[in-house]
Amino acid sequence: MTKGAASRGPFSLMSDNPRKYFEDFRVGDVIHCGRKTVTKDEIIDFAEKFDPQPFHLDEAEAAGSKFGGLVASGWHTCALCMRLVVDAMLKGSANMGSPGVENIRWVKPLRPGNIVSATVRVVEAVPSKSRADRGRLKFAFELTEEAEGLIMEMLATAIYARKPAA
Repeated sequence: MTKGAASRGPFSLMSDNPRKYFEDFRVGDVIHCGRKTVTKDEIIDFAEKFDPQPFHLDEAEAAGSKFGGLVASGWHTCALCMRLVVDAMLKGSANMGSPGVENIRWVKPLRPGNIVSATVRVVEAVPSKSRADRGRLKFAFELTEEAEGLIMEMLATAIYARKPAA
C-alpha cells in the first residue's frame, strides 16, 4: 500500500488531504505511514542529546555489549515512529492530543542502515459521553524493519474532534 493509504480502499490520511475527524476512523483501519532508512549519525546524534549510553554512542564499546554493535535508543525508535505517523496521518487532522501511552515494547534493536516502516491500526473508537465535540481513538503502532520484522510496538490513545455540524 502507498504511504498514508488505509486498508479500506481510497481512504487516505495523508496530511495534504481534507482534515480527518473522529468519524473518519473505523476500528480495523490500517494506515501505512511510510518508511525511513536509519543512519549511524542519527543514532549517535540522538544518543548524545537524550540517551548517552555507550551502546548508542560508540561502535567499539557497542561491539562488546549484549547488542554486538551500535543500536538506537528505544526512545529514538519511538521518535522515528512518531515522525512517520505525524507526517502521514496527524498533520492537518483533528487530533487534540493524547492522554497517554498504555504500552511500549521494544522487540528488537534498531541498527544503522535499517529501513523501517510505521503502521497504525485503529483498535477502538469511542465517542465522548461528556463532551459531544470529541471522541477517543486507540491506536496500535508498529515499527517494522524489512529484514528484521517487528522492532517496536506501542498502544496509545488520542482524542479527536468530531465533525462539525453541517
